[in-house]
Formats: sequence, C-alpha cells, structure tokens
Amino acid sequence: MLLYTCRTAPSPRRVRMFISEKGIDVPMQEVDLRSGEHFSADYRRRNPHATVPVLDLDDGTCISESDAICTYFEALYPDPPLMGSDPKSRARVRMWDRRVEFDGYQAVAEGFRNRAPAFRDRAVPGRHKVPQIEALAERGAQRYRDFLEDLDGRLGQSEYVALDTFSVTDITAFVTIEFARRALKIGPEPDQENIARWHAALSRRPTVEA
Repeated sequence: MLLYTCRTAPSPRRVRMFISEKGIDVPMQEVDLRSGEHFSADYRRRNPHATVPVLDLDDGTCISESDAICTYFEALYPDPPLMGSDPKSRARVRMWDRRVEFDGYQAVAEGFRNRAPAFRDRAVPGRHKVPQIEALAERGAQRYRDFLEDLDGRLGQSEYVALDTFSVTDITAFVTIEFARRALKIGPEPDQENIARWHAALSRRPTVEA
C-alpha cells in the first residue's frame, strides 16, 4: 500500500497522526499541491476528486477522505482502539468527531479558502472551480471562535473530547486548532483553560510530529 500525503495540508496530518498512534508503518509519497500535482491525470486516476490524502492498496483499490482511511486502519489494527471499543463508545466518538469536523475544521477551511489568494476560484476542495465569497471568510472565522467556546466547555467535562480516553476525535480537534493558528491566525483565548490543558497534554505525544 502507499499513502499519498502532503506535509503542509491538515487532512493528511490527521491520517499520519492516526497511524502513528497505531504504531504501524505505511509507505508515503508526497503530493506537491503548490504545483497542482493533485490535478494531474495520473493522480486523478487514484482520486477523481483531486484531494489528499489517498490510500492506494496493493489490489489497486484507492481510498480517499481521512475519516475513511482511518476507519480502514482501525479495522485492520483494532489495538489501541481509537474509534471506541463497544457500540456506545464508537457512537460517541463518531458523534463528537463529526461535531469537531463540521463546527471546527470546516469552519477554518471556510474562513481560509474564501480569503487566501492561493485559493482564488478554489474556495471548495476538489476539481471544480468555486469562487471565493468574502462573507464566508468572515463567517468561517466566527464559526471557529464559537467552536472554541464550545470545545472549552466540553473539555471542562471530560479529559478528552469524545471519551475519557484518547481517540481519533482528539486528533481531529488538535489538527483543527493547529490549522486555524496558521490559516486564520486565530488561537484559543487565554481564559479557555480547558483547551490549554488538553492541548498541552496532546503536544507531549510523539505522534504530533507525524
């Protein structure tokens, strides 16, 4: 198998952190997004949507979308469990991961892609051209600030985001916060002490360097 990734993109980082937490070795190949390599005919044979990451299996099957790739590896390598270990915990991880992705990650992407010059006519990931809308950049930033408020409240109730143990949802939230700091220049507020405690703990995990 081969994982197509990009060191500067947040979605592939979610997968790299996940497989690092699993302790498995997966060959990787960089995709140069700046040069538009993901729009090449060769790459689009693997992923017509022209996004990263993509996992190319030995039988030629290609799996895109970070959540789908992580789900594949969770099934192959169930220990340590990062998506729950029983029906209730799996449902809770799925619930919180979707909330983090929709309320946090997608808000950052909306704010960033609708303003950054590099994404002119590429406001939405994928092969289709989509024009930027300035109002969506403002909305994305506000949505992300609201997300931080909600996340801090959640982390006041639980050591980790979805469960009282580390899960894929913590990876999604951590990558979202790092993405926002770089893309939107927005970080948690000084009084959001629960996020600060949680973020400090995750920053000590070796997998953050994946």
